[in-house]
Amino acid sequence: MDPLGQDEIRASFVNCTRGEAKGVTLPARAAEIPWERREFLGWRDPKAPSRAYLVLPYGGEVVGLALRAAAPPKSRLRSNICGFCTTAHGLADITLFSGRRAGKLGREGNTLGIYACGNLACCQYLRGELKSDVPQPYETLTLEERVARLEANLHKFVARVLESR
Repeated sequence: MDPLGQDEIRASFVNCTRGEAKGVTLPARAAEIPWERREFLGWRDPKAPSRAYLVLPYGGEVVGLALRAAAPPKSRLRSNICGFCTTAHGLADITLFSGRRAGKLGREGNTLGIYACGNLACCQYLRGELKSDVPQPYETLTLEERVARLEANLHKFVARVLESR
């Protein structure tokens, strides 16, 4: 991913108002982010943990999504798989994120959701920089193939958010 500045990140959001985008707590200083090892920038707001954000290159532009994190489910399931990077996690480390759709559908209250790594650190899990506490299924895919799968899953989600724009 190419490096982005604070203004570029704030201007990228497609499913929230400009005022909401202006109030986003950014994850870190842009110079501290290892952009060369990121397919997307994802973070939870430290001031409001139920808020999360994704920023990624999509269709020749940078697209940002504001998301809401659901409360952990009370379920008998012990683990689940991230819808972006397919890393298996214990139930406490997987979160249902929902995002308001862009355009008219979003103004009408329509949202889309996906279960994903609770810390949105998919890029680090793919590269082995972080480890899940749940045993992972054996895969024969190369890192490049896993990255391509992550990007395809991200782009499908973004495309669905943008459908009505």
